[in-house]
Amino acid sequence: MHRLNVDLGERSYPILIGSGLLTDAEPFVQYICGKQVLVVTNETIAPLYLKTLLNGLQDFAQVDVVELPDGEAFKTLDTVNRVFDCLLENRHDRGTTIVALGGGVIGDMSGFAAACYQRGVDFVQVPTTLLSQVDSSVGGKTGVNHPLGKNMVGAFYQPQLVLIDIDTLNTLPDRELSAGIAEVIKYGMICDPAFFEWLEENMELLLARDPQALAYAVERSCADKAAVVAEDERESGRRAILNFGHTFGHAIEAVQGYGKWLHGEAVAAGMVMAAELSYLRGWISADDVARLRALLSKAKLPQQSPQNMTVDDYLNAMAVDKKVQDGKLRLVLLRAIGDAQIISDTPKDQLVATLRACGAQ
Repeated sequence: MHRLNVDLGERSYPILIGSGLLTDAEPFVQYICGKQVLVVTNETIAPLYLKTLLNGLQDFAQVDVVELPDGEAFKTLDTVNRVFDCLLENRHDRGTTIVALGGGVIGDMSGFAAACYQRGVDFVQVPTTLLSQVDSSVGGKTGVNHPLGKNMVGAFYQPQLVLIDIDTLNTLPDRELSAGIAEVIKYGMICDPAFFEWLEENMELLLARDPQALAYAVERSCADKAAVVAEDERESGRRAILNFGHTFGHAIEAVQGYGKWLHGEAVAAGMVMAAELSYLRGWISADDVARLRALLSKAKLPQQSPQNMTVDDYLNAMAVDKKVQDGKLRLVLLRAIGDAQIISDTPKDQLVATLRACGAQ
């Protein structure tokens, strides 16, 4: 087992990474302080891992379970209300702990419920997809989608523990594995050029689910994210580089309908758009863009806009993005592979040219 720490003073917490961790009750005993636990999961994950998790929890706590529908389309306030219903019906008090067992949608909704229930209760992240293991479970971003924008309703709320069992990736569909790899590639692009080179050399091992390669990629990604989050917990500055590709990607998700494109697929296309815009501004070379495209191709990820999206679709969706500040759209662009910067002065003609170059109508 490997241990990383997210250093946030009194809100610091560990990330435990290893194989077979779901069968070990000790971390839960150590980090769950109360005698009540609500496990939040979904209909896909419950048959696979719920029983194993409960075997470790039921020996020391009252455990209730709420099983939610699976998919980004259900990441709504109505779905979160089912979590509140279960907490209240089973009389959970302020000492309860919410345990999120699932992917990023479950983790985001569980964390948001924990931030809100009785004005804040503990929660633990047990991410079961690659995307949630390397990204959404770390850093304390929680929330739900709104029809007009992704993750527009939420809170910064840190977990007590992130427990990553690499074995859960064995049951992950190939498409979702690739979607998670998009977020892994992101770290190489924004702050870790050596990791990007490692990915160029080892992508085949990741797709083949080599345990050592997966464990290394998860640990390296978590370490990169933990360092950025420790520097800027609430995204007032540097943390925004973690949104590389996301402004374009969130527009794709919102316009296409949540769930039609997986989050990582939309981010992959968005990273190409951000890289192409960086090239258009003269910051990176055509070879840098080609390396990103080649790596995404190896990972079986999209590199172009959905064919049915127009430039206006993007501009309208991005106008309500969380990164808009004082009426200006902030984008994460590249000075080089491994060197990301946040800018808010993109001329509209450059943005339009980039979108059209990437397939927008």
